[in-house]
Amino acid sequence: MNETAVALAPAGYKSEVKPVWCPGCGDFGVVNALSKAFAKLALRPEDIAVVSGIGCSSRIPAYMSSYGFHGVHGRALAAGTGLKIARPDLTVVVTGGDGDGYSIGGNHFLHACRRNVDMTYVVMDNRVYGMTKGQPSPTTEPDWDSKLSPDGTGLREFQPMVIALASGANFVARGFTGDPNGLAEILVEAMRHPGFSFVEVLSPCVTFRPEQKEWKKLVQEDAFTPTADAKEAAGRLMHDTGFDLGVLYAGGRAPYAPRGPRAERPVEELERRFVL
Repeated sequence: MNETAVALAPAGYKSEVKPVWCPGCGDFGVVNALSKAFAKLALRPEDIAVVSGIGCSSRIPAYMSSYGFHGVHGRALAAGTGLKIARPDLTVVVTGGDGDGYSIGGNHFLHACRRNVDMTYVVMDNRVYGMTKGQPSPTTEPDWDSKLSPDGTGLREFQPMVIALASGANFVARGFTGDPNGLAEILVEAMRHPGFSFVEVLSPCVTFRPEQKEWKKLVQEDAFTPTADAKEAAGRLMHDTGFDLGVLYAGGRAPYAPRGPRAERPVEELERRFVL
């Protein structure tokens, strides 16, 4: 990364492309929070890469002035991991939604936490598939009644923070799009912290889940305070309401470091290693 700091206002990190989200969508708050975080860290746009998969929230790379990659459904973390390993000088931020990240991308989520590559994963959770018209997602409440799931799915919700902590994420936090300044502070901490940082963002879908407008009354600011003890963090999650905000866990595990270049060996020597 270029060590020369820049003095850009948050607006300097936004592209000229106007978001096409529904008016009132929580994802607007994530764009604002990311812009504020990049400005606070004084990053150069050319030193940032925002990677995404598929879904409403995955449009974010187009709305930033940094480098961006809009990948395929559920594979954003795979692309982001490869990019960070190939270009460790870049600040890599992966963005997505609860469907993209926890359903088709669930396996990548587990192993990204385990590998602990130094990047930040921001998941906008609205507990519904918004882009494809309102199907239940992995985090949808089991009794949420809709035209596509009459009487609800009856399935227990996926627990992202529990899974992230258990799988080895080095930083685990939750923010809310209704407080972009507070979310920006969390994102700054996430990007500064070495290793894989996971930030769950409560991002209301006002179109398919209009009742989520009430989240602003339910969130508890600074309910979590950082701990480096994974067992203590796990204990706190036992009492989590789902609306507790803040940094839950900031661990000390060393980030993944690729091995250096290996010396060339004769083909015959390599073949001997595989002889049964």
